[in-house]
Amino acid sequence: MSRITSVQARDIRFPTSLELDGSDAVNVDPDYSAAYVTLTTSDGEQGHAFVFTCGRGNDVVVAAIQSYGRLLDGRDVDGLVGDLGAASQLLVHDSQLRWLGPEKGVSQMVCGALVNALWDLRARREGKPLWRLLSEMTPEELVSVVDFTHIRTALAPDEALEILRAGARGRSERVAELTAHGYPAYTTTPGWLGYSDEKLVRLSRQAVADGFDLIKLKVGGSLDDDRRRLRLAREAVGPDVRIAIDANQRWEVDEAIEWVNALAEFQPWWIEEPTSTDDILGHAAIRRAVAPVKVATGEAVANRIVFKQLLQAEGIDVMQIDSTRVAGVNENVANLLLAARFDTPVCPHAGGVGLCELVQHFSFFDYAAVSGTMADRAIEYVDHLHEHFVEPVRVRGGRYEAPVLPGIGAQMHPGSLDAWEFPAGEGWRRVGDRAAVHGTAARS
Repeated sequence: MSRITSVQARDIRFPTSLELDGSDAVNVDPDYSAAYVTLTTSDGEQGHAFVFTCGRGNDVVVAAIQSYGRLLDGRDVDGLVGDLGAASQLLVHDSQLRWLGPEKGVSQMVCGALVNALWDLRARREGKPLWRLLSEMTPEELVSVVDFTHIRTALAPDEALEILRAGARGRSERVAELTAHGYPAYTTTPGWLGYSDEKLVRLSRQAVADGFDLIKLKVGGSLDDDRRRLRLAREAVGPDVRIAIDANQRWEVDEAIEWVNALAEFQPWWIEEPTSTDDILGHAAIRRAVAPVKVATGEAVANRIVFKQLLQAEGIDVMQIDSTRVAGVNENVANLLLAARFDTPVCPHAGGVGLCELVQHFSFFDYAAVSGTMADRAIEYVDHLHEHFVEPVRVRGGRYEAPVLPGIGAQMHPGSLDAWEFPAGEGWRRVGDRAAVHGTAARS
């Protein structure tokens, strides 16, 4: 009988703050990082996953993975991957560790990493990329992995079954379409707040030339700057390309309403994270006041319960799931089902370290077996750090190509892990004093 023999966690960081990649009004100097976990079994199998962070604090997540990992140590692998609903419950609802959340923050993200590593194990065993594995599971199997605790008032198990049974019709044709033509993408590459006007214009034009019909700009530092940057972007891409804007929770509710309406002449497609993710009623008030500009949020939503409330309160037009913020594949299946229940499009958050590689699987699965539509849907794409992954994302003509390798997409090259392990990896030794001058993680 195969058992879990090792749960290894490594602190992997990249000095992206040197070029202000990823910068916005709140995250002014992010160092894209991954608390990287590898599960190893007595048969030599491995499962890979990670939690994305912005640098400092990555060590906290690594320590938490090691602590939660003790719940899996020595357990039967067949039992864990054969009942991933129970495996998730084991981690998320541990009677003592649950106190640290419950179901939010570091504890939820760590549970998600371990759950995802188990899904990676299962997908490798079955020789399928995650999206194909999920798409080929029966509705009953999928419902069995969902934790309906505290969401039954919005989505009951029988309603989830109904959605999935409807999604099964025409599934094989949609899988074939995804394999042949992929899934729409949008890009945030031009829009980081630390970029110069020249770089913003150049990258916006390049995005359109590369086939993207939706780009995203960060806002919230200065209204005058936002108006200038949006005018430049609109002139660069023309009237027919959609431009979304993202405030990263910078504003109070009244401030968000005033600011977005002041930018309305540039026809923003959505305003993302206009205020605190936890302010359900604030999102609803903003949505009413800035229409027809859409309201989107989700990358920092802690769990399915908050998404339930955002949908019930009519606080969002667009759900943005994240692959490492919630408790893994199980909870994102729940989030997709909630979105389908409320007829709300899902445009996943990506970028960072490996978030594109992971979250693409959920949109492919959603089209194949849940919503059955790509209308007003796209996966975020940022051209950062993909070279470190065994199967980097492939985006052609503004569309994600279907992942093909077995697993969830999280596995990084051993050389990248060694080079960028913090603080002693060769990459960090090369960065040296330059990173310290810029206040990056090398100083922490």
